[in-house]
Amino acid sequence: MLDLMLPDRDGFSVCEEVKLDRKTNLTPIIMVTARAHHEDLVKGLAVGANEYVTKPFTVEQLNAAIDRALKWRDELLQCGETCGEIHFELKSDARFLEELNSMLSSLFLYSGLKSESARQLTTAIREMGMNAIEWGHRKHVDQVVKITYRIEPDKVVIKIKDAGPGFDPANLPHAADPEDPTRHMDVRDTLGLRAGGFGILMAKGLVDELKYNQTGNEVRLVKYFTPRK
Repeated sequence: MLDLMLPDRDGFSVCEEVKLDRKTNLTPIIMVTARAHHEDLVKGLAVGANEYVTKPFTVEQLNAAIDRALKWRDELLQCGETCGEIHFELKSDARFLEELNSMLSSLFLYSGLKSESARQLTTAIREMGMNAIEWGHRKHVDQVVKITYRIEPDKVVIKIKDAGPGFDPANLPHAADPEDPTRHMDVRDTLGLRAGGFGILMAKGLVDELKYNQTGNEVRLVKYFTPRK
């Protein structure tokens, strides 16, 4: 349980430090604070807090938060190959996405990814994150994009999920097709869309696996690396 208003440093930096270290990033963290602004909640979750409880709260609310945090840890420990998993939530604003991507770049240092592979993955996250903001949420800032970072012995897995209705990835006439990468440009011009539509195609080339869920509102990115001895 972590307070935010500490005498020598803030709780956000403490949480981030714990979650960035592979030795401690499975430690459940519940922020308990009087800071009830939405921006503080988003920041708390962005640095890896499992729960954010604001005062005043009841014993039942606190116990429920503790139960959820412990369940999160127990589920991960039951999965023998998992080394760690962190969940983030951020508003649909490119600034927050860039801040998160900067933090993820640091997290990749704790994996087996080489610097070039880490750069490729952060570029893919930026593209898919912007798709979630622009298309999934139609730039409605208050809607939340959920991002899961998971490190396993031989790969890093990133899931990006928006609250939109989803789409059919196989039927995107306004997005580039590998068979004819420029055909979609006429479609975008007819629809009055800005130049672009290469995000998904580019992201596929930057990661080892890219797959959408059945609804089309969650994308899973995978980048493999050589396991450490």
